[in-house]
Amino acid sequence: MKLGFFVAGLCLTNKKTKNIFLVPFWMIEMVDTKEAIKPKRQEALAEIRHLNKTMLSLALEMAREVKASGILIFAELMDDINGLKELSAAEIKVILASSRDEDMDELSQISNDIIHVPPIDFNRSGQVKVSIMLGLSRGLIHNGDRLICLSGSQRYRVLDSLVLIDVGREFEIFASRDLGILKDIARPEVFESLLSLALELGREGREGKPVGTTFVLGDHERVMQFSRQMVINPFGGVPEEERNIMDSRLKESIKEFSAIDGAFVIREDGVVLAAGRHLDASGKDLALPQGLGSRHMAAAGITSITNAIAIVVSESTGDVRIFNKGKIFMDIEKGGGEV
Repeated sequence: MKLGFFVAGLCLTNKKTKNIFLVPFWMIEMVDTKEAIKPKRQEALAEIRHLNKTMLSLALEMAREVKASGILIFAELMDDINGLKELSAAEIKVILASSRDEDMDELSQISNDIIHVPPIDFNRSGQVKVSIMLGLSRGLIHNGDRLICLSGSQRYRVLDSLVLIDVGREFEIFASRDLGILKDIARPEVFESLLSLALELGREGREGKPVGTTFVLGDHERVMQFSRQMVINPFGGVPEEERNIMDSRLKESIKEFSAIDGAFVIREDGVVLAAGRHLDASGKDLALPQGLGSRHMAAAGITSITNAIAIVVSESTGDVRIFNKGKIFMDIEKGGGEV
C-alpha cells in the first residue's frame, strides 16, 4: 500500500488493484462530531463539488492515457451534476449510473448511456459491480472494454474512488473470465428486476430479519427436471399475469415465501413457476470458495448442467452471488456501514 497526498486529503493507492481511495481531511473532521458539520456546511459543499470536479478531470486524463473505452460514473453521488456536462464534450464514452428516478431526464441530456441501479446503499465496490453487471446485460458494456470507474461515499455524496477495470479480465470484479452469462440473459429487464429484489432482500431481509434464498432464472424446463418440490407450491394455480417478477405487487409475496426452504424457479419472461424447489444437481465437485453452504453449492450445481442463471442471497452475510456455468460470476457484498 502506497501513501501519498492528493488535493485536500490522504490518498491510498494499491498498484495491484489499480484502486485510488481518497479521504478528504475535511471529511475526517466531520466524522468526529455531527455538530461540527453545521457551521461548515456551505464550505463543505463547495469542497465536495471541487473534489468531484477534480476526480472527473483525473478520470478523463487517465482514460486518455490508458486508451480506455469509456468512463463509468456513479452519478447520483454528485450534488451538482452540471459538472458532468464538461465530459459530454469529450470524445469518449460516458456511462452514468443512478438509482434516482428524478436524475434520469437530466442525465440523459449528458449521455445516452444511462444505467438505472436499484435504490440500495451500496459500498464503493458494490456501486461499480452492480453498474457493470447491469451495463453488460443492457449491452452498454462489452467484454474487452477498459473502463475508468468513479464511485464514492453515499453518506457524503462525494466521488473519492477511481478504479481501472478491464472487463472480462479483472478478477477484483469478476470471479470468472467467462462472460457467456450474457447469452443466457434472454430478457435484461427481467434479470435486472430479479437482481434488484435479491439485493433488497440481502440488505433488508424479511421483516427486519436476515433471510437466505435462491432464484433460478431461465432454462426452466431443465431446471424443473433436475429439481423437486419440497412443499406445496404457493404459486400453483395462480394466473401467470399475477406472478410475474416484473410486477412490483409481487415483491412482498416473494419476500414472504423466501422463508420457505428451497429455490424459486423463474421463467425467462419473469413468470415465477415455483417456490420451495429442491435443486437435485450437486455442486460438491465444483471449485467454489471455502465457507459457502449448501445453498451456494446447489446454485453452482444447477447452473453447471443447465443454461440457467442463479442468484443467491446469503442469510449469514446478506451478500448476493450470481452463478452461471457452475461458477460464481459476481459477488456483491452487502452495502451499508461504509463511510
